[in-house]
Amino acid sequence: MNTIGLLSNLTGEKIKHLVSDIDNRLSSRGFALMLDDETARLVDRPAVGCTRLDLVRQVQCLMALGGDGTLLHSARLTAPLGVPIFGVNLGHLGFLTEVAIPQLYEAMECLLAGRYTIEERMMLQASVVRNGHTYEPIIGLNDAVITKGAFARLIGFDTMVDGQLFNTYHADGIIISTPTGSTAYSLSAGGPIVLPDLELMVVTPICPHALWARPLVIAADSEVQVVLRSKLGEVMLTIDGQHGMRLRFGDLIKVRKAMHRAKFIKLSNQTFFDILKEKLKEGDGTNV
Repeated sequence: MNTIGLLSNLTGEKIKHLVSDIDNRLSSRGFALMLDDETARLVDRPAVGCTRLDLVRQVQCLMALGGDGTLLHSARLTAPLGVPIFGVNLGHLGFLTEVAIPQLYEAMECLLAGRYTIEERMMLQASVVRNGHTYEPIIGLNDAVITKGAFARLIGFDTMVDGQLFNTYHADGIIISTPTGSTAYSLSAGGPIVLPDLELMVVTPICPHALWARPLVIAADSEVQVVLRSKLGEVMLTIDGQHGMRLRFGDLIKVRKAMHRAKFIKLSNQTFFDILKEKLKEGDGTNV
C-alpha cells in the first residue's frame, strides 16, 4: 500500500484542517494522498483532485470520512475494483465506520504499519425489466427498496423467489436486504437482525395489509422477483437509499447477490455485538 484516497462529506474549515493533517502524516511516512474533486475544491487544492471513479482506480485504500451514508456510497465505488475502505465516523456511532475522529491518528498508524484485517460484506444487485428491456443492474451494500410515493395509498405487487410465487402483497412497499442492511430500513420495518458475515437475503414487507405477513429469510444464491401491479401513484426503486428509479405498472424488478463484495479495513477488536449494544442504547433513553 503506497497511495491512499480520501473522500468526505465535510465542509468548511474543519475539512481543510483535517485533510492537511492527514496529508502531512502520510507524506512523512512515504505515503501519497489522493483527493476526489469535491474534497480538493473544499481544501483549496482543485488542481490535485480527480473524479471519484478515477480516484478509486489509482489507490490501494479509500479513506471515507463521514457516516454510514458515505460508507454506502464508497462501497458501490470500490467493490468492483476490490479496494478496501477505511471508514472514519464523523457523527453518531455507525455500523460500518471503523474509527471516530479522536482515534483517527492512532488508527492510521496501525493502517500504515499493516496491522489490520480485511472484512468482506455481501452486496446485492437490482435490475429492472420493462417491455423486454433490462436496465443496467445497480449494486448496493444495504438494500433494494420498492416503495410508494407521497400519497397514502397501498401498492400491489407479486413477489417470487427463484420463479416461484411467494405472495401478492398490498403494502407500502418491500425491502430486500443483505445481512449488513438488516440493521437499517429492514430492522425498522420489523425484520430480523442478521450477523453481517452470513450469506443470505431478508425480504421484509413494509406495513403490509395482512396480519400474517412476516419477513422471509432466503439463501444468498436465490433471486427475488417483484412485479408491480399498481397503476396509480408514484412507486420507486431505491438502492441504499441513495440511487433511485421510478417504476411503472408491469415492471419486473430482479434482486440477487452481486458478484462483487465490499471490503472494509478492520483495526479494532470491537465486535458487531459491541456496536449493536451501543446502537440499541440510543433508542432506550439511557444515554440521553
